Order: sequence, then C-alpha cells, then structure tokens
Amino acid sequence: MLIGVSEDCITLWENERNRPQINHYPKIIQFLRYNPFVTETETLGGKIKKYRFENGLSIKKLAQMLDIEDRTLTNWENNFVAPISVKCQKLKELIQE
Repeated sequence: MLIGVSEDCITLWENERNRPQINHYPKIIQFLRYNPFVTETETLGGKIKKYRFENGLSIKKLAQMLDIEDRTLTNWENNFVAPISVKCQKLKELIQE
C-alpha cells in the first residue's frame, strides 16, 4: 500500500473505470518516478496546475493557502485573467517560479 489505496482501487484506475483523487497524485508520482498527469508549463496557469498536482492540492485548498476565492484561482489556472501583483508575488513564491 505504497500509495495508500487498495489494490481494487488501483485496478479501477488502470481500467479507466475511476480516476485517482488529487490527494493521491503525489504518491502516484513518487511511485512511478515520473508525473503521468500531463500539464503544459509554458503559461502561469499550467505552472499552477502542475504545482497543484505534484502537491495533491485541490483548487479549494490552494486558494485557501493563497487567501483568494476558488473562482479566482480557477481563472488563473485557465489563463482567463492574470493575478494582481500582490497575489502574483505570493503565488510565485509558492510555486518557486
């Protein structure tokens, strides 16, 4: 149980009958020794998503860490709007751009 789930759960993932919850992503990445959750990293939105996946954070959890609304983070992640400078600095420190 390196990942913290049952064999049946992993079988469901392998057969694409279910998807892992994001909180399991870090252990999956560690076990596989690579990140199978493809994200582009050319944009700030892609970097945010990559950070969330590698740290097993939901949008809600990361938004709480940044002290912003979920919708705001979703808009950043989807590259709809750019963060204002104060929030951008906090975000950059977090994802170590």
